Parts: sequence; structure tokens; C-alpha cells
Amino acid sequence: MAKRLKDRFFTLDSVSEFAGVLKRHYPELDDKELVRMLTDDSFKELELMAMGRHATECLAGLLPKSYKKAVKILTKAAPEVKGFESFCLPTFVEMNGLDDWETSLPAMRVFTQYLSSEFAIRPYLRQDPERAIAYLLELADDEHPNVRRFASEGCRSRLPWAVALPQFKEDPAPILPILEKLKDDDSEFVRKSVANNLNDISKDHPDLVLDICERWQGESKNTDWIIKRACRTMLKAGNVKAMRLFGFGDPGAMEVSHLELNDSEVTIGGDTRFSFTLKLKDKRPRKVRLEYIVGYVKKTGKISEKVFQIREDTYEPGEHEISRKISFADQSTRKHYPGKHRLSIVVNGEVKAEAELMLREA
Repeated sequence: MAKRLKDRFFTLDSVSEFAGVLKRHYPELDDKELVRMLTDDSFKELELMAMGRHATECLAGLLPKSYKKAVKILTKAAPEVKGFESFCLPTFVEMNGLDDWETSLPAMRVFTQYLSSEFAIRPYLRQDPERAIAYLLELADDEHPNVRRFASEGCRSRLPWAVALPQFKEDPAPILPILEKLKDDDSEFVRKSVANNLNDISKDHPDLVLDICERWQGESKNTDWIIKRACRTMLKAGNVKAMRLFGFGDPGAMEVSHLELNDSEVTIGGDTRFSFTLKLKDKRPRKVRLEYIVGYVKKTGKISEKVFQIREDTYEPGEHEISRKISFADQSTRKHYPGKHRLSIVVNGEVKAEAELMLREA
């Protein structure tokens, strides 16, 4: 069995290396005590994110009491720190620096060149959003791509695993100037963050994002790449305006027939194939987005739907045979449970055919 994610980090070797790097920049550090605290049994019982925060608390107790002096040590060490232990550096600023923005903001800029500070900026955005956004807007012009990416990633309204920013869910307007600056960035790493930021916004303000995408469309290959990724949630949801934006026409002239499953009963860990016929009744080629939805049975017995893309392409009029495999092997992000599952075929955002299969214990 593969190691759990949390068991791959804060190992004896990685913690010892981390402590050694810090000691080179702060000889007074009790590196043996740091290693002991970050490898004892109680520490290993914590979940991954809690491990990172607890490690930061342990480190804080061994650094100088002066916040400025501690941050100076950490910024000097930042280029040499590797692995998940690097989480401690921006987290130290997140947990201890809200009373000293003049020290904290430049430190985050340094840290994010080597490791991400996107979580650390969140309390600052909550405490004084205007000041924090102004700083991120300034960083959007930085020469380092990791810093420019931080400008966008740090203010995402729905950043996974991060402190929520409800004010930007309600009103994302302060974020938009940052995204405007970065929309044609040379770095794909930066552009991906811009797209993800817009995708977050689309979950609360779909029309706003669609208006932005319409305005950006055709400006460059970079903006076209961003807006397609930014609209992925709306496309999966079958948003008609998003479909039309990318040329996916009215599904009224498109039919799905002969939906069949190779096996109507599957065991957990197994797989099956499904096939269907797509028919275009129009007289000219049409751009088609084909997806399928699996309605998975959850542990509670409720159904949770997951959308999977089959293909985006231009299809000629007439009939087209489509076939795909569905796997029911457990993954780190999805565990399967027995029960009646539902399969739906979606054409340009509209469900065209459905079938059921029974998933059983292996």
C-alpha cells in the first residue's frame, strides 16, 4: 500500500536537514531539540496541515523572541530549505507577524520565490484587505514569476485548504486589477493561477467572469488559454452562455442513442466500458463537447456526481460511435461504495441519455 501523504513528510532525514540549514544561519539554535519535537510520536499523530502549523510553533519557541530578528534568519535560510518543512517559513509570518506588516510583507515576497506564501497572506487580507491588495497589485509587476503568481494565488476567494476570504466571494472587484495585469503573462505558472482565480470567482459571480472572458477572448493565445480554463466549472455545469462563448452550439439538433454498458454489475476495484451513438441531424459540421457524469453512491447512501470529459471536437453530420472505460478502483481522492450508480451522457451541457449499473463489494 502506498504511503499516506502525511507519512512522506517530516521524516527524520528531512527534519534533520531542515534543522541543519537553520543552524547555519542561527548557530544558537538547539537543532537537536527541534528534531526531537518534529519526530516524536505525538507529532506524527497529527494530520499534514496541522503538522506544518505545529512545526512552526515548535520552531518559533527556538528562534529569537524578536520577530524582526527571527524573520531575518528565516529569509536568509529560505533559498536552502527544501521539502514540506519549508511550509514553516511563511507560516511563521502568518502566525506571528500581523502586528508588523513592514517586516512581514517583504518576507513573504522573499519566501514565495522558493516556496509558496499563498496561505500566509490570507490573514493580512482579512485584517486590512485594501492594504494587502495594494501590495499584491505591486507584486504583479515583479520580475520573478513565482512572485507574480503569488499576487494572484494569494487572493483567490476559494483557495483550497486556505483561510476563507468571504469579502472577495461577495465582491471580487478588488482582485480584478491584479488579474488584468497578469492576463498575458509569459509564465504558464502565473496564467494558470489567473485562470484558477477566475474559476473561483465564477462559482459566485458567473456573469461577471463571462463578461471578462468575452472581453479577453482573442487578445492573445495566452488569454484564450486562460479563459478556457477559467470557464471549466461553468462548462461542466452546462452554462449556456459559456458553451456559446467557445462555439458549442445548441444541442437540440444532437441525439444520443444505443447507450450500452458492457457490464451492468461491476465489483469495486473493477471497470467496465460504455458505448453510445452520437447523431448530428444538422446539415453542417458542429463543435461538440462530450462528457459523461457518474452518480457515485457515497458512504451515506446519497449520490455525488462527478463530470468527466470525453472529447471536444468538430463532428460532421451523421452518426458517430463513442466508447469509453469507467474504472471503479479506489483512489486517494475517491472511495467507492456498493449500490446503484447512474451514468449520464452530456452533449454541449445537456443530458441526452442515462443508464444504471450496480456496484458490488469485491
